Formats: sequence, C-alpha cells, structure tokens
Amino acid sequence: MPYRICKTIDIENGHMLSKHPDKCQFPHGHTRKVEFVLEANELDQNDMVCDFKIVKEAVESYLDTLDHAMCMNTDDPAYTEFKNRYGDRVIGFQSQDPTTEVIAKTIYDIFEQKLNDYAVKPEKRYPLSSGVRILKVRVWETATSWAEYRK
Repeated sequence: MPYRICKTIDIENGHMLSKHPDKCQFPHGHTRKVEFVLEANELDQNDMVCDFKIVKEAVESYLDTLDHAMCMNTDDPAYTEFKNRYGDRVIGFQSQDPTTEVIAKTIYDIFEQKLNDYAVKPEKRYPLSSGVRILKVRVWETATSWAEYRK
C-alpha cells in the first residue's frame, strides 16, 4: 500500500450559481478548506512522500487569487458589472457555474501543472520524487459538505 499525505489550506471564497433554482444563485461566501492528497509507493531520501512546503509553494499563488474573491459563471448577466467593479477579485468560470465540484477540478488541474513545473525546476529547496502522484483534491464548502476531484 502506498504512503499518503494530506495538506490543507483554508481560504475565504464567494460564489454565485446562476443555474441554481434557490438561494445559491445569489452572492454568498464560504470558509473553504482545500485538501491536497498525494501518494508514493516509496519515501524520498528524507523519508517523506514529499515535504508539505512543496504543496503550499505550488498552489499558494493560485489560491491567493481565489481568497476573498467572487467566483462567477461568465454567462451570468451580472458578471460584466461585477468584473468591472471588482476587477481581479471576480474570477470568471467560462460558461460554467463555479460549483464546489468545478472549483475542485480547477484547483486539481492547476496543482498538477504547478507540481510538474516544480519537479523540473533546476534549483529546488525540497526534493520531489518522480514517484509522487496526486490522488485527489477535496474542497470543503461547509463543515458538512465537500466535493473532490481525482483522475
């Protein structure tokens, strides 16, 4: 059985779900916990799957764009007004409602790319074994509700 680690990072994030028939169509926010679960069959030279700092370094800048931001479907009639008023604090999701499922996949895809970029960095402070795999990204919307994405 492989070794697994999990790193969680909390962000404050709002969204509007224009396709939702109830209250979620209105602007509202969540304290989201984002979990990154990685695994490897063997530990690295430091007896780790990978250092937790690699995870933080890889995704910190992207998660900062989501923190205290409003995620919106670009097809929402209010999107242009919000974007003009709040600029980079409005994150557009191309013709998709930014549900927690969609956000989880987006974070997974970005994390995968950033981890690949880190792996080929010529000078890196922490080792990253080629055997490290992303198992899943789980995004908590509330204390009792989450969505996750895995390949």
